Amino acid sequence: MKTLVCIKQVPETNRVNVDPVTGVLMRDGVDSKMNPYDLYALETALKLREEKGGTITVISMGPPQAEAVIREAFAMGADAGILLSDRKFGGADVLATSYTLSQGIKKAGHFDLILCGKQTTDGDTAQVGAEISEWLGIPSVSNVRSIVMAEQDSITVEMDMPRDVETVKVKFPCLLAVDKDIFQPRLPSYLKKMASADKEITVLSLADMDDTDEQHYGLNGSPTQVRRIFPPSSDARHEYWDDDSDTVTDRLFGMLKERKFI
Repeated sequence: MKTLVCIKQVPETNRVNVDPVTGVLMRDGVDSKMNPYDLYALETALKLREEKGGTITVISMGPPQAEAVIREAFAMGADAGILLSDRKFGGADVLATSYTLSQGIKKAGHFDLILCGKQTTDGDTAQVGAEISEWLGIPSVSNVRSIVMAEQDSITVEMDMPRDVETVKVKFPCLLAVDKDIFQPRLPSYLKKMASADKEITVLSLADMDDTDEQHYGLNGSPTQVRRIFPPSSDARHEYWDDDSDTVTDRLFGMLKERKFI
């Protein structure tokens, strides 16, 4: 089984500045990590390889420093890595991101199974996986909470729906967007890290894609723009009331009524 896992480098903190003109996160100088949901997708791939054999390739889109998460994936057991890196890819919304990834996947060859995390912690759209499958013309399943059975030409999974759990069987090639806790991600191996320290990472730019039209990538290819991003306001004020219970109760009732909570 040939498996591809989509991974992303995201900021370690939610205190990230936003470009006031483009509405894009300013990632320079911010500590980063692998998107936590992608760890579940990678662990799912590793479990399937242990059961069915095959290879695991990871793919990421980002600046050159995003190689760090591919190296982390190598330390966990991934066999190969691809980085889509070009300034023309910058500022992409979910449509342009999914299109860029789909173009990179086509260049990488045929895969039986593509795995994504449910969402990313910086964008939180939970749309990229499904959109990749649309560009590739393959079926996809979202909110996958468990793998029931993997066969030679198909895979059966459970979907965590709002009111129930659905079991579906989908033929390869397909894409799965997995939920957290489908498997407990393993820790990176120091031995694998050292053994893969010099492993080559394939870097693809716009010039390597079948479609080299700049209007389909990055800000140019993004029909949606973020108008404003701001951190939630914090009100740390507090009052301390030291009185008998009846007085405190009456005072609390009056305050809640005044603020129209009741």
